[in-house]
Amino acid sequence: MTTGDHLVERVRTICAELSGTTEKMSHGAPSFFAGKQYAAVRPDGHHDRTAPHLVCAAPPGVQQELVDDDPERFFVPPYVGGRGWIGVLLTGDVDWDEIAQILGEAHSTVTA
Repeated sequence: MTTGDHLVERVRTICAELSGTTEKMSHGAPSFFAGKQYAAVRPDGHHDRTAPHLVCAAPPGVQQELVDDDPERFFVPPYVGGRGWIGVLLTGDVDWDEIAQILGEAHSTVTA
């Protein structure tokens, strides 16, 4: 299993625990939906981000807070960043509990 496969599988496992989640490929990435899309994992990067990352919905105001607090890990992703989505790098020692929390908030954001 490649590193990219491992990352996708970790995200998939977390999302499978969130109610009503379905998965399908969208724009070339494994993507997760609960009525609306709430996350996509990019194991090989995308656009100007060549490192593996996750993009997901976020509650209002969270995007700017995370990017301001830790710009080495969080970023405003192209296309969906204008809707408040966040990008999270999946490099180094990934805190999977934190990723689970972020994905849970993303899920809640689209199902609220």
